[in-house]
Amino acid sequence: MAGQEGGAGDGRAQDTGDSTWAQELLDHLRPTGRDIRRLVAWLGETVHGTASLHDDAGTLVAGPRMPLDKTLVADIRVGRIASAASADGDGHVRLLRVGHPAPAAAGVLAVARPDPFDRRTSDILTHTAQVLELLLRARETTAADRRLKRATSDLRLAILQLLMVEDTVAARRVAAGLWPGLLDTDTACVYVLEGDAAERDRLAEECLGVTRGRALVVRCPAMDGHVILVVVGDTSGEALRSLVDRNPGTLLGGSAHQSLARTAAAYGQAVSALAVARVRPDRAAVYAERTHPERLMDPAALRAWTARLLRPLDTLPHHTRAELLATTRLGLEFTAVSAAKVLGVSRNTVRARMERVEALLRTDFTDLTVRATVHLALSTQVSLADGQDGEDGQDGPDGEGGQDGPDGEGGEGGRDAQDGQDGRDGGRADARQTRARLGDLLAGPALEAWARELLGRLDSDARDLRRTLRHWIAAGGNAERAAQTLAVHAQTVREHVRSAEPVLERRLLASGSDLYEVVLAHLATGALEPPVLPRDDPGQPDAPVHG
Repeated sequence: MAGQEGGAGDGRAQDTGDSTWAQELLDHLRPTGRDIRRLVAWLGETVHGTASLHDDAGTLVAGPRMPLDKTLVADIRVGRIASAASADGDGHVRLLRVGHPAPAAAGVLAVARPDPFDRRTSDILTHTAQVLELLLRARETTAADRRLKRATSDLRLAILQLLMVEDTVAARRVAAGLWPGLLDTDTACVYVLEGDAAERDRLAEECLGVTRGRALVVRCPAMDGHVILVVVGDTSGEALRSLVDRNPGTLLGGSAHQSLARTAAAYGQAVSALAVARVRPDRAAVYAERTHPERLMDPAALRAWTARLLRPLDTLPHHTRAELLATTRLGLEFTAVSAAKVLGVSRNTVRARMERVEALLRTDFTDLTVRATVHLALSTQVSLADGQDGEDGQDGPDGEGGQDGPDGEGGEGGRDAQDGQDGRDGGRADARQTRARLGDLLAGPALEAWARELLGRLDSDARDLRRTLRHWIAAGGNAERAAQTLAVHAQTVREHVRSAEPVLERRLLASGSDLYEVVLAHLATGALEPPVLPRDDPGQPDAPVHG
């Protein structure tokens, strides 16, 4: 330690005027030897004394605490003098300023030894101070770089959070400052890269490299092993797949092309695709667009029903309404904890906002049929705001989008439920659509055919997965309550539900669009009764709403 003399042969410089100390000092500049504490200790040993270093605030950085002249130390720190020396009966002390010339304050290097400072020890002290300046400057640069990376990462997360709540205007404004043109697009894909949490920072850096500035790369705030990418253009998908090939143990899930306003929906698709990627040899999958139940409903009737169901929220200020709707959409897709992390708020805030929506709609989100119904309305509202009214008739990648209905008519399951398609009785059709109830939306033959085909896949399993799934949904997704009804163990219920997932090609144990589609299928087939919604009756007068 500083102040102790070593014996012969310990490798330290001797008082013979040789230059061994210079080589030892240079060794402290090697990448493996850049340790300020070790360097200060070495200095004390080499000059046969004691050394210490204080930073620009006067805090001890390295070495033992020493009795120093506070006035001299203060003068050196603020730059009035560059160095000082003192001596008394206990020995000799040298003080040197260590730091950049420009700052108003700098560090102070202090060395005390019993003998006077000769030319050799003065040279060692001066050169060591120079090396310390280099090391301190490197440490400051590293710290500044770390702060910059953290700030950049926080900014990317903030942009993602704005996209998640559909505030695309603000997201573009924030992104334009550092990444001009990044979000100058109407559509994008969301990818989720899953890997070892300890390797996530490295994977995120690789993602930034392979996407070449054409993606918003965010360390997921909810899942430690996930990296979220909002990708612009069609070229990054293959680059990300090559990244998976180079990193064993990683998985990649991607969404279909969505508008920026539907980033939250695209994120849900990417997470859903991860489940498929786990069983694929290339460990990557892109969400396959399916025939969604809302596409098999009468579009005009669905729009009118959605507007009526969500009308109580129209009384709120615009920003409050948007905040509640965005939070509820995420809260229905994910757990409250995950939604809170993605939005950057507390889980209590998420629950409070969702409870407020419950109160306004006079519903109960503990009922899975209610959750599925409100999710249907919220998804329809987003599609309307996004300019997608469900009438485009586009097929999904798997070709299901244009499947024929029971009577052979094509285009979103035939849509034979649409009134007035030949122009006759148009006024009466519009009136019927405006008065449509949830039961009417679920009663179309195309939707019923889709639901029966979907749930019919479970009939081949001898364990009667269909019965278990029906009771599990009726119990609000609670395995314990469903087990009591079925007189089986709760673990049996969970295993049955988990077994139904690959058959239905949908995630069920995790809340989200997949589960709500299966719930709507049960409602469409009559396996479960539609929920009682206070605003589902078109003839019912609006009750006072207190938001």
